[in-house]
Amino acid sequence: MASPIGLIIDAVIVIIILIIVIPILVSAIRIVPEYQRLVKFRLGKLVGVYGPGVVFVVPIIDRVMTIDLRIITIDMASQKGLTRDNVEVTVDTAVYLRIIDPLKTVVSVSDYRSATATIAAATLRDVIGMVDMDTLLTQREEIAKKIATMVDEHASPWGIKVNAVAIKDIRLPDTLIRAMAAQAEAERIRRSKIILAQADYEAGQLYLKAAQQYSQNTISLLLRQLDTLVEIAKEHNMIIVVPNTMEATSLSALAMSLSKKESNAGGTSGQ
Repeated sequence: MASPIGLIIDAVIVIIILIIVIPILVSAIRIVPEYQRLVKFRLGKLVGVYGPGVVFVVPIIDRVMTIDLRIITIDMASQKGLTRDNVEVTVDTAVYLRIIDPLKTVVSVSDYRSATATIAAATLRDVIGMVDMDTLLTQREEIAKKIATMVDEHASPWGIKVNAVAIKDIRLPDTLIRAMAAQAEAERIRRSKIILAQADYEAGQLYLKAAQQYSQNTISLLLRQLDTLVEIAKEHNMIIVVPNTMEATSLSALAMSLSKKESNAGGTSGQ
């Protein structure tokens, strides 16, 4: 029959073994979600890509790297470049990419984020140098697509797919901004002057047509002058009697005389 001391020693040994074995067993079981993959190395040799689901890893012998398959955003540092027409610009961009081949990514490049950002920065400067400032400002989306295509060609051997490149901001020198503002203001003034001149021209044409119609039709002129007399009479509470034999020229002279007289009377009363 075992002594109590022996039982205690056996229990302690079992507890120690459990304390050592349980963490090892727990670390040997990896649960990989749908959006991740595990790249496993055994004694330094590439074994393969595993996941999603439960993956068993031999402690000490196996080494794994976790790769995220979701889209990754890289906010790049501001890049300065010189356009084709020698304008210095500062461009802020972001690169959207995802890993499509974890095996290539792990084996081909040590830091895929830094490598992709470096390629994108160099490509951005090259593209800026190929276009002028107006094209860079007005065709931002087309230029961003071109950069994305060029970066994707470089990153494809690394198992990386560049989905898009976004040009977030384009900053110009302050002196150029002031010059562009002055140019825009001058353009607005020019357009307003053209509109006013066109309005004066059209009004002159209408006056000329009216004068031609009145000169060819004395009845129309007479009716227009009678309307003028009626308006003057209503405004100043007057009664104007027009003889039947009064000619158009007399009506015109009467209308002008009444208008002048009323204006003089208004000026005298104001004093």
